[in-house]
Amino acid sequence: MYSFADKVVLITGGNSGIGEATALRFAQAGAKVVIAARRAERGEAVVARLHTLGAEALFVQTDVTRSADLQAMVARTLDRFGRLDCAVNNAGAAGAVLTPLADIDEASWDEAMNVNLKGVFLSMKYEIPAMLRTGKGAIVNVSSIYGSKPSDLGHAPYCASKHGIIGLSQSAAIDYASAGIRINCVSPGFTHSETVDPAFDAAPEFAAAVLAKHSAMKRLGNPEETAEAIVWLCSDAAGFVNGSVLTVDGGTTSRMY
Repeated sequence: MYSFADKVVLITGGNSGIGEATALRFAQAGAKVVIAARRAERGEAVVARLHTLGAEALFVQTDVTRSADLQAMVARTLDRFGRLDCAVNNAGAAGAVLTPLADIDEASWDEAMNVNLKGVFLSMKYEIPAMLRTGKGAIVNVSSIYGSKPSDLGHAPYCASKHGIIGLSQSAAIDYASAGIRINCVSPGFTHSETVDPAFDAAPEFAAAVLAKHSAMKRLGNPEETAEAIVWLCSDAAGFVNGSVLTVDGGTTSRMY
């Protein structure tokens, strides 16, 4: 197990799914964890779980589309723990689904782009200066399998935003490599979550078709599997990994059948 003793980790969207699993995994490795998300009750519940693991933890109610919220998120992290070592920018929105491009309304476009792409930009804008204070840091931004291929599920805004996260992350990785800050992405495939599970349960034939096409292993991923990839990218074991995209999809992106 990688050790994050005395390290401070900030996770946006850390109150459910991949974000929650990542918070628990960092806590198990000894990190102090900050959960940033909109739903306070859910966030405080995750913090309580972290406390049962013996971890120091803090919840900061945050809307990643609001610059003031993200400034406050980092400021409260520094006030409580004095430093920021790792950040996982995971907050996301699905936007319109099963909708052809010309039928997508402007509000759905704005939601996906503001949460998924602008939210990652603003998060890094305030996280990076905090890391520069200590001369070292690691950031992992959560993209998607749809960050490197087109969507066949009628959610073009989501797809565009996830492509954007990869370009944004790789550009930032070049900007700050010499300053000791590594910036990478994970691209999960279809993974158990409070969004995916109800949709798949409600339409089992649709779910089977999606899995047959998008998972060579013919199953959904578990959030803990992506969490392991994120923790590794933040660890010293990945010290020479920068500007990379690590796909966690059960063999979707590279399959040839």
